[in-house]
Amino acid sequence: MRAVTLRQHGGPEVLTLEDVPIPEIRPDEVLVRVRACALNHLDLWIRQGVRGYRINYPHILGSDVAGVVEQAGELVTWVQPGDEVIIAPGIGCGHCWACTHGLESQCPDYYILGAGPYWGGYAEFVKAPGVNILPKPPGLSFEEAAAIPLVFQTAWHMLVKRAGVRPGETVLVQAGGSGVGSAAIQIARLFGARVITTASSEAKLSRARELGADETINYAETDFVSAVRNFTEGRGVDVVFEHVGGEVFSKSIRILARGGRLVTCGATAGATPEIDLRYIFTRQLAVFGVYMGSRADLLEVLQQVEAGRLRPVIDRVLPLEQAAEAHQLLADRAQFGKVVLVP
Repeated sequence: MRAVTLRQHGGPEVLTLEDVPIPEIRPDEVLVRVRACALNHLDLWIRQGVRGYRINYPHILGSDVAGVVEQAGELVTWVQPGDEVIIAPGIGCGHCWACTHGLESQCPDYYILGAGPYWGGYAEFVKAPGVNILPKPPGLSFEEAAAIPLVFQTAWHMLVKRAGVRPGETVLVQAGGSGVGSAAIQIARLFGARVITTASSEAKLSRARELGADETINYAETDFVSAVRNFTEGRGVDVVFEHVGGEVFSKSIRILARGGRLVTCGATAGATPEIDLRYIFTRQLAVFGVYMGSRADLLEVLQQVEAGRLRPVIDRVLPLEQAAEAHQLLADRAQFGKVVLVP
């Protein structure tokens, strides 16, 4: 099969299109013919060599996959060849305390498709555990379906399960033009929150408003701390949806209202922000860390997508051969929503 492989860490140029063997499945696994695979910043981190990911060379990236079942192992009875599916990207051991309580992202052996032993979806075929195979929502293209799993699952877990967003609250979504940011805007609005979001251009802010953002801030031109204080008459926001890190994290703490919550899932701008702890304990703030979510979270998202309340946001679709260009788009933050590869 054709696949984009990674044989060393480096820039986008290390991604190579080549022929590799089609994965062989075990009785509890499913082989999927990939029809679309969406990118995430996770792909860039692994390519660059960020520590903590268990991969062996050659490796194939890609966590968000939609496609058609090619072959199902004999123990997998709930799907059959020809079924249109998506793959839940989080893979746990299945038998520890966390997995049996529906908290598989807390499993000590947890990893993400394309970021561990399982090859990802930058290929014509991919295999995954049978329990991770879910029906593709009807009415969606494969490209739209691939744009859902990782970012919507993460954003849902952040806002709904951890931050507990409630109607009437004000939520600041940092970097609303990203895949996870565009998902968060919609989820916060779904739960009746007032949404403020940041982005780096007027074009991105315009699209954020189309998704439901009430107030927008161009962080390249305006200090978002001052802007948020103006929007909230000095009170601050109830929830900050944060996935940038660095100085953005530090400033986000400062614009939380008393009793506010910050929930974070990333550190693309730096992993060691300076924090004044006095803001946290005197204002009685809560900080939550999230790494993905559960399959139950993803199933809840898919119900909302099928009902038309949430929708995937795609910036562009590129052929597999342009994987390096797709990586550069994410690195440059030149996209709004998801970039998707098709074989």
